[in-house]
Amino acid sequence: MYMYIARDGNCQTDQVVERAEAELTDMVNSVAKGYLVAYNTAQAVGWLVVLSKLGQSYVDTGDFSHAFVAAGGLVRALQLAAFLEVLHAAVGLVPSGVLTSFMQWGGRTHVLLAIIGKLPEVQILPSVFITFFAWAVSEVIRYPQYALNSIGACPKWLLWLRYTAFIPLYPAGIYGEMNAMYNSLDSLKQKPLYTRLFGEILPFSYDKFVIGLLFVYPALFLVLYFHLLRQRRSKLSGKTGPRSRSAKGKGKRRD
Repeated sequence: MYMYIARDGNCQTDQVVERAEAELTDMVNSVAKGYLVAYNTAQAVGWLVVLSKLGQSYVDTGDFSHAFVAAGGLVRALQLAAFLEVLHAAVGLVPSGVLTSFMQWGGRTHVLLAIIGKLPEVQILPSVFITFFAWAVSEVIRYPQYALNSIGACPKWLLWLRYTAFIPLYPAGIYGEMNAMYNSLDSLKQKPLYTRLFGEILPFSYDKFVIGLLFVYPALFLVLYFHLLRQRRSKLSGKTGPRSRSAKGKGKRRD
């Protein structure tokens, strides 16, 4: 008799523990979803402001040379904040690829901070306007899709737009980045940057590093571009890969 009472008590304790664990999991998931919605919404609003600043700059001046003056500071802040997305992937908050996220963030950030942000003669190039415009339009689409997808409320038209707009916008952004790097070479030769790292620690100058990037960029672009095309086929056909299925319950895949 005592054995049955003990077993019944253990069973009730196990049920209480399981119920508490389920409630804690639900609470953590709710907080995570709320955070992702807030983060993605803030980024979407920020990039929408960038887009409006670019448009206003062109209307006011009639040319494309004032993009950095108009929106450079905000673009810099939004891009730095986007490193959180690498951390999101690293800690499993979203089931995205860490390497893919870092490659996309690192490529943009290098061009923005190390080249455009340091060289006034590059800041006035039309390619900076093209780069900022391509980034802004992409993000005004991407972040709302992420926000709604994190709560399972993304409409099909937005999903289609998210995985279709990148087809022209991604090459446009890459062209702008490469053009800015190429046009920075003369300036980098005349006034070398980051000489403590390039030339002292590393056996080559920064302009040689940029030349190397210009050769590597097309290959990296193709890797990421074909990755996005595969994602497009998967998402628009409604199919999911093994990783997406294994991530069920942790969040929506957001490559």
